[in-house]
Amino acid sequence: MYTEVANLNFSSNGSIEDPLSSLDQEWNEPPAKRLSRTGHHVMSVFLGSIMVFGFINNLVVLILFIKFKTLRTPVNMLLLNISVSDMLVCLCGTTLSFASSLHARWLYGKHGCMWYGFANSCFGIVSLISLAFLSYDRYSTLTVYNKQAPDYRKPLLAVAGSWLYSLFWTVPPLLGWSSYGLEGAGTSCSVTWTSQTPQSHSYIICLFIFCLGLPVLVMVYCYGRLLYAVKQVGRIRKSAARRREFHILFMVITTVVCYLLCWMPYGVIAMMATFGHPGLITPIVTVVPSIMAKSSTVINPLIYILMNKQVTFFFLNVPQTIHSYIHCITLDQTSIGKQTTFTFYLHSVAVESCQSQEKYLLSVLPSSR
Repeated sequence: MYTEVANLNFSSNGSIEDPLSSLDQEWNEPPAKRLSRTGHHVMSVFLGSIMVFGFINNLVVLILFIKFKTLRTPVNMLLLNISVSDMLVCLCGTTLSFASSLHARWLYGKHGCMWYGFANSCFGIVSLISLAFLSYDRYSTLTVYNKQAPDYRKPLLAVAGSWLYSLFWTVPPLLGWSSYGLEGAGTSCSVTWTSQTPQSHSYIICLFIFCLGLPVLVMVYCYGRLLYAVKQVGRIRKSAARRREFHILFMVITTVVCYLLCWMPYGVIAMMATFGHPGLITPIVTVVPSIMAKSSTVINPLIYILMNKQVTFFFLNVPQTIHSYIHCITLDQTSIGKQTTFTFYLHSVAVESCQSQEKYLLSVLPSSR
């Protein structure tokens, strides 16, 4: 007979067993004090919606960036990096927790749990570090403004740096510094927040300092200085280029705020589970913050689509222009030999309009080369 205390399994004779040695047996049975089957089904509805819409929304953003060169600006490289990491969360993480919720238990065993915890932690940290880099990019762009050509080297280095930094902090639990295990309703995995070992505590402290506290401090500092600067020059008339930069700033701030609103409840619950009184945070309490954190994969791409003028302009104008241009092709093929002078004039005006639409399409649609 075994009783679980602080994520360590103690046998009745007092010996301590390796927590990973019996995990597969534990995961084959629904854990006590967790969601009912109805609760798991409700959770699976939310997870399924996040999985589908998160993947589709980020895929749309990815396709737009690939197809249209005008969207491939330095700042958008970091936004694209966030979309890639969010889409990977939907593919590599949410799919597993969705399937497990349908069966009311974790389906993929010890190694599947370790992969899930590692992948979701890695992709989540990539997004947060990318947002910190975005904050610094907006700060440096708007405070040291110049008209030099776009520099892609720095954002590409930031993208690579975000992945290396994330791997640096998410690989250690796989090597023995803390560990990944079941959380919440028993259908998802993360760092073992409730473990009371010194190794686990030291890792969690470092994780919160360097992967949450430091990025948030960078963002608060950069945006605080920027908002102060905006207030100082608020009455000064800005150029069109400057207004575009401030619009990008507003979009990035909105992204950061929404991301933190999604993830902060989960972070607070995790800290309380780690350093609070044992049993203070029950598994059921962690369900809602966990779903909120996963919902950021749906919200982020919606912000890019709704607040990026180039993307919004494409969705609102290009389909209508394509329809008009197709009509123009039909019009251009009609015979005007028997038309009156008045109808000939109308036809000429229409053809001239069509030619301008053709030039517009050629300017916004991706080239075949």
